[in-house]
Amino acid sequence: MITCYDIVKTLVRSEKGTVLEKDRQYLFRVAPFATKIDVKRAVEEIYKVKVDSVNTVNMPGKLKRVRYKTGYTTGWKKAIVSLKEGQKIEG
Repeated sequence: MITCYDIVKTLVRSEKGTVLEKDRQYLFRVAPFATKIDVKRAVEEIYKVKVDSVNTVNMPGKLKRVRYKTGYTTGWKKAIVSLKEGQKIEG
C-alpha cells in the first residue's frame, strides 16, 4: 500500500522555492511514479491545505566528475504546488 509519505518526499527549501512562496507556490520532491492527482491528494492530506493546481517536472541527473571518472547524479521529479487563496504551509 502506497501512503502519502511515499509520494511526497520532502519540501524543497531553495532560493527559487522561497521566492515562489510569496505566490502561494511550494516546491516538493516527489516519487518518480507519482501523478499530479497523487501529489494533490498527498499534499492536502499531509499539510491540511487546499491545492489549486500541480505542475510536475522531471529533473535530469547532472554530470559530475571525480578525478578521471565521470558519472551522473540520480534524476528526480519535482512538483510545483499552487495553493488556493488564504492557504499557507507552515514549517
